[in-house]
Amino acid sequence: MDTAVRIAQTIATEINASPKQVGAAVTLLDEGSTVPFIARYRKEVTGGLDDGQLRHLADRIAYLRELEARRASIVETIKGQDKLTDELAKSIAKAETKAELEDIYLPYKPKRRTKAMIARENGLQPLVDAIMADRNADPEVLANAYLGEAVPTVKDALNGARDIVAEGLTENAALLGQLRSFMQKEALVTARVIAGEEEKGAKFSDYFDHSELWANIPSHRALAILRAAKEGVVTVDIVPEPETGTERAEGMVAAQLQTRGSGPGDAWLRKVAGWTWRVKLSMTMMLDLLAEMRARSHEEAIAVFARNLKDLLLAAPAGPRATLGLDPGIRTGVKAAVVDATGKLLATDTIYPFQPKNDMNGAQAAILKLITAHGVELVAIGNGTASRETERLVADTLKLLPAGVKAPSKVVVSEAGASVYSASELAAREFPELDVSLRGAVSIARRLQDPLAELVKIEPQSIGVGQYQHDVDQHRLSKSLSGVVEDAVNAVGVDLNMASAPLLAHVSGLGPSLADAIVSHRDAHGAFPSRKALLDVPRLGPSAFEQCAGFLRIRDGEEPLDASSVHPEAYGVARRIVDACGRDIRAIMGENTALRGLRAEDFVDDTFGLPTVRDILSELEKPGRDPRPSFVTATFADGVEEIKDLKPGMVLEGTVTNVAAFGAFVDVGVHQDGLVHISQLADRFVKDPHEVVKAGDVVKVRVTEVDVPRKRIALSMRKDGGASARDDRAAQPARGGNKNAPKGGKRQMQAGPKGKSADSAQNGALGAALLDAMRKR
Repeated sequence: MDTAVRIAQTIATEINASPKQVGAAVTLLDEGSTVPFIARYRKEVTGGLDDGQLRHLADRIAYLRELEARRASIVETIKGQDKLTDELAKSIAKAETKAELEDIYLPYKPKRRTKAMIARENGLQPLVDAIMADRNADPEVLANAYLGEAVPTVKDALNGARDIVAEGLTENAALLGQLRSFMQKEALVTARVIAGEEEKGAKFSDYFDHSELWANIPSHRALAILRAAKEGVVTVDIVPEPETGTERAEGMVAAQLQTRGSGPGDAWLRKVAGWTWRVKLSMTMMLDLLAEMRARSHEEAIAVFARNLKDLLLAAPAGPRATLGLDPGIRTGVKAAVVDATGKLLATDTIYPFQPKNDMNGAQAAILKLITAHGVELVAIGNGTASRETERLVADTLKLLPAGVKAPSKVVVSEAGASVYSASELAAREFPELDVSLRGAVSIARRLQDPLAELVKIEPQSIGVGQYQHDVDQHRLSKSLSGVVEDAVNAVGVDLNMASAPLLAHVSGLGPSLADAIVSHRDAHGAFPSRKALLDVPRLGPSAFEQCAGFLRIRDGEEPLDASSVHPEAYGVARRIVDACGRDIRAIMGENTALRGLRAEDFVDDTFGLPTVRDILSELEKPGRDPRPSFVTATFADGVEEIKDLKPGMVLEGTVTNVAAFGAFVDVGVHQDGLVHISQLADRFVKDPHEVVKAGDVVKVRVTEVDVPRKRIALSMRKDGGASARDDRAAQPARGGNKNAPKGGKRQMQAGPKGKSADSAQNGALGAALLDAMRKR
């Protein structure tokens, strides 16, 4: 079968599409088209594959091409050895993974001199053949015929024969596949504390004597165990179930030798099979499953991070309004920065309302001056240290505004990553004369106006919405998060005459170099009058223009359609639709009543099919519409400012800051995120927390437990206020065993300091290891 056809068929099955669709998408990707461009403007070509399907396709194509290249290389190698049979060729062709392929190749793989090779050189292969042929003969008697200078004793002869048999078993692809399947279904992941490491590894105490099914272990527990092992606190093993598992595994090995009889030869071969499992194959299986568990856990953790990042990037913008950003601090003061509706910096200040200066009057006067001088409509308050104190300061100050002056709205904003941006080269170029500490206040103000435009300036890993992000494959993480950012930016669209270079860099077909060139051209020649004027930018050719044009917006430009997501290549279709209405294009855009009664089918031609025409009609109804939700913010309860102010039973409003596999973290305004465990998200079984909440959601929660010394807050979104862990376990499916898990009592979860990744811990299966893991994210 042709390689491209094989790959297309494999991916088509995985994404529920046809091989023809996959082939078309692969061709476009190979030609340099981006996922957002293909998903939005090449629906006819791909049959409507969405960005999720295309991302999976783009990710898998590389692996499958490597697989096919390896398959071809193995075939050629075995051909060169003159050992390629029709049956072997079929086996190689059927292999679906690299692991299967390597299992088949193992006997033919060039290797260093092994014990089995030495045994054959010493003439012991005939001894193996004799034992296999006559099971009733005593192997020790048969071995006497093969003694010599190189094999002085019977024991040496039988050990050599054992090495030959064992090598054959360890290179048996069918046996390896059978054992791997058995282990994947029934093996246990076990962790045991290393003697003397109990105190050093106290945070991993839940894994000092832990065991659960490999098939069921969730990503966060697997990663916590792997971290504990990496830090030298526990040993990790993956073994069959202790009572019968080892016996069954040895039985599978023995079955390959057909040891069904009771003769001395069968007994010897069964002993060799057991030895081969214990010394050779069990280790091979453990390493294979350990690698697979690590890879699986990494993928799940990366998926959690990607979903959270997408939700955060697509959070509701407050819009183009003059904003005062406040970066709270105590000893070093509260940093203030005012930006206008476009995000341009207007003024900065530093105020000292708290210890040691306690200049409350001066602070209030400064805030009032900034608000009245610049027409501030929004006050963005970072959620770090002294956030609630600063919020109270602002609330008291707004009461002092003169009559007739509209008080701005105050909003608490996540400052995660603001310090990273402040010290970055990008911030230094943007504000070369501004103190690093004041740059953070600018970032806080801007991220309230438009979270997407500001957050793209920060490395996604620094935003702090991941789960064990420092433990996972950093290349895979970076690639996944880059795709999320690209999809988010292009889903929203970018104002060509307002966007920063970092935001433009994520537009389809551009990148940092062209983004800088666009901004330089804009600075030198003024605002772009139309999309086609982009072609005047140095190095921005027709291919880049094709990819980027539809995602860039120009408000009030020469061409009305430039303000929409209609691609310039389809302007002809859009004008035919407008002509059918008999009205001016500017009068029609945004006036959906004018388009009623039009049939999309009437505007289909040889170039643009029904999907594109429908998209154009939808865009003409609401040109340049923002897919993000309307802006809302949580209102924190008065008098609840520190964790000690919380009491079980309180009902509070909060904002979801992070969603992990085991629940959601919620900011209720006390400097510690509380955790709504997955079992407390709804009055039903929840498999994935993302089914219920996403980062940025405003939710109502009830406090169920507060542990002030350990800074742990347990919250519930259940209508009954949160059932006990004992009650809840009856409704939840088994997650694997933990010998140290409590048999009853409530789960206790906690949260971490704002402005950083939220900490978490759970009694039982997660415990201190998870607390530490989340703290280090």
